[in-house]
Amino acid sequence: MRAFFSVVLALAAVVLLAPGSASAHPLGNFTVNRYAGIEIAGDRVYVHYVLDLAEIPTFQVGDRVRSRAYPARLADELELSLDGKIVPLRVVERRVAMQPGAGGLETLRLDVVYTARANGTELAFADRAFADRIGWREVTLSARDGARIDAASVPSSSASDELRSYPEDLLRSPLDVSVATATFAPGDASGAPPALRAVDARKHQGGGFEALIERGDISLGVLLLSLLVAMFWGAAHALTPGHGKAMVAAYLVGTRGTPRHAFMLGGAVTVAHTSGVFAIGIVTLALSQFIVPETLYPWLTLVSGLLVVAVGASVLRQRLGHRRAASHDRREDGRHDHDHPHDHSHDHDHGHHHDHGHSHDHDALTSKGILGVGIAAGLLPCPSALVVLLSAIALHRIGLGLALILAFSVGLAATITAIGLVAVYARRAFSRLSLNGRVVQALPAVSAVLILAVGLVITAKALPGVL
Repeated sequence: MRAFFSVVLALAAVVLLAPGSASAHPLGNFTVNRYAGIEIAGDRVYVHYVLDLAEIPTFQVGDRVRSRAYPARLADELELSLDGKIVPLRVVERRVAMQPGAGGLETLRLDVVYTARANGTELAFADRAFADRIGWREVTLSARDGARIDAASVPSSSASDELRSYPEDLLRSPLDVSVATATFAPGDASGAPPALRAVDARKHQGGGFEALIERGDISLGVLLLSLLVAMFWGAAHALTPGHGKAMVAAYLVGTRGTPRHAFMLGGAVTVAHTSGVFAIGIVTLALSQFIVPETLYPWLTLVSGLLVVAVGASVLRQRLGHRRAASHDRREDGRHDHDHPHDHSHDHDHGHHHDHGHSHDHDALTSKGILGVGIAAGLLPCPSALVVLLSAIALHRIGLGLALILAFSVGLAATITAIGLVAVYARRAFSRLSLNGRVVQALPAVSAVLILAVGLVITAKALPGVL
């Protein structure tokens, strides 16, 4: 029992004290970060090349990158030209370091020193390794041992300390430099190769959702508590920017949704997010040679945006149609009342007709909009959930991983549902206030326009990533 409560306290600490981002790699779980430090030392050119792989690429290609034969293959992706002629790079030294990452996965750092003879005065360099992967790319150029650089297109010192310490102010817009040019004068004697420094252990951030998969033996009580913590992280994640919170609220207002529709939306979000995690996981595991997982995110964002545009246009069309129908009915009522004094029966019939149209509106809402809005809100999987899935596979805890991901998705959907319920009840309260009738009647149409605008913004943000 004492052990159980100690684990409970530990898990509570995870919830209350862990940082918002549990990624052990400061640039994110998907990144492949590259650095090329070019040194002209006497009559030699040295290229100190560094690969810093985050958790997911390490999971995918780590075995290949840390093989002894890999530096020679990597040299084919690095082009060094002297006076316009491409010169071959010879491997001088190689070093591999594995470090703990998020969710029990590892990160990988590869240091390789290449060399060539400095025959010339004009240098050009291009790094084409992992060109399709996101991450930090940096090139520096310096001289020593009698050599001199007259002009260079890149700095002589590394902003990231050779991928050891990334500047906080550049994490959201990392360097993207993969080419360099310079004019130089070589020295007379051969300079020694650069010494590879020891790699400091990266501080492992063990908190957050990913930490749940790392626990040792888990009893039933701890399992249930872990699922609750996963739900907490999902709910907290839904409060971060994105996930269609404004869209969901506007949709339920614009379509006169009910609490039942809010819960249905939550269920759709759960299914969409869980399915998205599994789909990206399958791509990461089985199709990584053909599809880079992170390149799917802009496409998923585009699909989400187009879904929102379609839903917004549909809701706006329905609202405008209902307003025209209501205006027509009022004109017909006026003429009918003038011609026939027995209007009580007609009013009753008209009221019945109105109720039927309102029911039809809810049916249309359920069949045409809820699934689209739910998919749009949950389609983009959280990278932390993907890390948990890959960790579960690596640690042979697939059942636990799937349960945690589902609980995370339920927590995310719970927040979306709560926002939807607030929107539904706020609309009802607003409609009861003694306000201008036109203002109340305009709310659904305004909400539809807001949905359409949100969809257009999402689509516009996705286009640069897919074009």
